[in-house]
Amino acid sequence: MSDLPLALWVAVAGVLGLLVGSFLNVVILRVPARMQADWRRQAREVLDLPEVDEVRPPGVVVEGSHCPKCKHPLAAHDNIPVLGWLLLRGRCRYCREPISKQYPLVELLSGLASAAVVWRFGPTAGALAALVFTWFLIALSGIDARTQLLPDELNYPLLWIGLGLTLIPGWQPLPVSPPAAILAALIGYLSLWSVYQAFRLLTGKEGMGFGDFKLLAALGAWMGPVALLPIIMLSSFIGAIVGGSMMLFFKHQRDVPIPFGPYIAAAGWVWLMAGDRILGAYLQMTGLR
Repeated sequence: MSDLPLALWVAVAGVLGLLVGSFLNVVILRVPARMQADWRRQAREVLDLPEVDEVRPPGVVVEGSHCPKCKHPLAAHDNIPVLGWLLLRGRCRYCREPISKQYPLVELLSGLASAAVVWRFGPTAGALAALVFTWFLIALSGIDARTQLLPDELNYPLLWIGLGLTLIPGWQPLPVSPPAAILAALIGYLSLWSVYQAFRLLTGKEGMGFGDFKLLAALGAWMGPVALLPIIMLSSFIGAIVGGSMMLFFKHQRDVPIPFGPYIAAAGWVWLMAGDRILGAYLQMTGLR
């Protein structure tokens, strides 16, 4: 199969990414909804409050797609990634309420990113692992952007998959030994935890959440210690540009928190795709190579 043209593999990956993107939309919406329902139930138990007749939100694979407004199940042709939204002109076929632009944007992002991954790594086992890595990052970014949550239900599997791949030759997108992956996960967590504690000590405010620490730990497990500082610097740079633009053009209030997870994820994906070139250019520019 590896004798097939790379362009064909890239196209297949793009189509697969579109389909997976449709599922990622379900994950982005349903995982935090179930988390919040569980938190409310646990709070009632701890506070000894009366039970409330609350229907737990559906799981990500239990119930088919439906309109979030009228709850009408969607027909198969309305579920075609990107195209279905365009044909419906962004409105539900049944209640005519607007359908969020999140759906086609996530699908398109997943398709393009998946195609780029296979273009970068070719038809290899490492590319398959990189696709899984990419899809996790898209789901985590979408959830954090909507709810400012980075669920353990996604962070921990991403971490353990990264560690597990160090034991399977040929399946890593980037070569990292098991000791280096463990060390990078620890450094990744503790580095942002230290920044969090220092910021809280100086300002009395919480600058980021524990999910950010876990996400950087997971990225460390996948890419090793050498990636951590560039990811932190690049994510801070992206966050500063986006945050500044939001305040300048969209009147975003300075004191309103901005989720940091999408910037960590974006920086991690950039390093996955071009970290070797970035590092090589830096070493050459500084005369270290």
